[in-house]
Amino acid sequence: MPHVQYVTDTNGKPLYVQVPIKEYEKLLADAEELADIAAYKRAKKNPGKAVPFAEAFAEVEAHHDKQMF
Repeated sequence: MPHVQYVTDTNGKPLYVQVPIKEYEKLLADAEELADIAAYKRAKKNPGKAVPFAEAFAEVEAHHDKQMF
């Protein structure tokens, strides 16, 4: 990441990192994709009962709505 800037304290110790928004958004997207891959691998290791798509979708939507508020 060539555009990273460090914010340091008075002793020069790094405290924060500033990243351009485009790079930040890519980091978030990459992290989300990795989390999805990890969840998929866990699910494949421990197969449970099958859930109809409509039921699973409704559950995801309900969970998403709770996260919004």
